Amino acid sequence: MDLTRRPRRLRRDGLRDLVSETTLAASDLIAPVFVDATTEERIPIESMPGHERVPVNEAATRVEEIAATGVESVIVFGIPESKDARGTRAWADDGVVQRALRRITDETDVFCITDVCLCEYTDHGHCGVLADEARDRWEDGRAEADGGAAGLHAHRETGLTVDNDATLDLLGKTATSHAAAGADMVAPSSATDGMVGAIRAALDDVEHTDVPIMSYAAKYESAFYGPFRDAADGAPAFGDRRHYQMDPANADEALREVDLDVDQGADVLMVKPALPYLDVVSAVDDRTDHPVAAYNVSGEYAMLHAAAEKGWLDLDAVAHESLLSIKRAGADLILTYFAEDVAKQL
Repeated sequence: MDLTRRPRRLRRDGLRDLVSETTLAASDLIAPVFVDATTEERIPIESMPGHERVPVNEAATRVEEIAATGVESVIVFGIPESKDARGTRAWADDGVVQRALRRITDETDVFCITDVCLCEYTDHGHCGVLADEARDRWEDGRAEADGGAAGLHAHRETGLTVDNDATLDLLGKTATSHAAAGADMVAPSSATDGMVGAIRAALDDVEHTDVPIMSYAAKYESAFYGPFRDAADGAPAFGDRRHYQMDPANADEALREVDLDVDQGADVLMVKPALPYLDVVSAVDDRTDHPVAAYNVSGEYAMLHAAAEKGWLDLDAVAHESLLSIKRAGADLILTYFAEDVAKQL
């Protein structure tokens, strides 16, 4: 047996860290913040232990708590005081995200990203304006059920979709309203064809040319989003999002989506979810010289917490290992609900 080559020589304490190939830092992490216009106090998110919805007047305080752990970036999600068919509160000057942004940027130095989508703001919960046929069926279903679920059940599997092109202008309005309120970066997540180009044009038209776009370029129609939809009150009232989010079976399609977003002016490219799609993260990193982000989503967070509560896993260890694996796959930035906990370890 030839033992000339012994990899274990490099695994000794004192040497192991020197030859470590991947480094995870608090500055790699983006922490989510949920701001709720309907409450005056913090509300724990049951399916996401350790996270809360915070009222607008505590948005800056919440961001300061995150910054104290060493995390330098946050992404703001809003729960509005009211919803309608077009999601008009998404771009309102006095909307929940806009009000929170003004407080955060006035009182902190944290880099502030905003989610640009309509699902939290529409009464039907989809990520854009409903197509005519879909809107008619939605209204008919609501009338049949008197606002309940029974009459809507028949419409769940009818392929109801959003009107892609009618949604673009609304995304542009939302992004520009966020930029005007102080957003450092906008992050469109609606999986709408052409969203990056529409938002880039809208931002440039009002002289926000320096505001970058982090596109959810490869966003999959995933079963791992459940807890987030509780947190942001953004679950679809009928049907699902498979007609505009990507098929989990597809990897080559993700690269086509990335190419389109690069051509339209995206500055950062997001893959969502992260852990079940590390092959996609790696492929996107190989494909482009743009920074790559990965979203370690709510379901990934919740399942590790659930296993830890059972005593089956060491939560701190698996959280750190999960984020390290995402970084190793090629992500430059990681959006994660573990941001604060892992930053404290680091």
